[in-house]
Amino acid sequence: MAHTAPAIGGTTRPGPSTPDVFGPGVHAVARWAVPVVLGLVYGYWAAANRRDAGPITGWNLLFGFLTALVFAVLYVAVRAIAQRLRRELHALAWAAFAGIAFGFLYSQTGASVLKSTGLSLVIGAALFAVLFYRYYTHEDAEGRRVS
Repeated sequence: MAHTAPAIGGTTRPGPSTPDVFGPGVHAVARWAVPVVLGLVYGYWAAANRRDAGPITGWNLLFGFLTALVFAVLYVAVRAIAQRLRRELHALAWAAFAGIAFGFLYSQTGASVLKSTGLSLVIGAALFAVLFYRYYTHEDAEGRRVS
């Protein structure tokens, strides 16, 4: 197996290290671009579900933009609050957000309230299990990342 040789007079860092591909500026832009893009996609999806292949109206556009705004604001709020919580509540916050978001989208298709609620609970429970496992294996009990 080929390994790189250390530079003459230089020091080598122990263990593998991951390069920082994106700098602080890219992270700052992504911090706001991700909620905006996700909100616009979600708003378009909700408006498309609501109009059900009918004509695009002003009320439909307003509904889509208001849905996008609410989704983006709630996404930013959950992201800000969830990272401060312990791993159980961290997973529960994201699972509840995703379950409610899915349930709202599904309810716009004309499905019954019981079916929308049941499917959103299934989605939320499945996501909670996945996220809890991830946070349990990657964080300590106080929520700090384990290396």
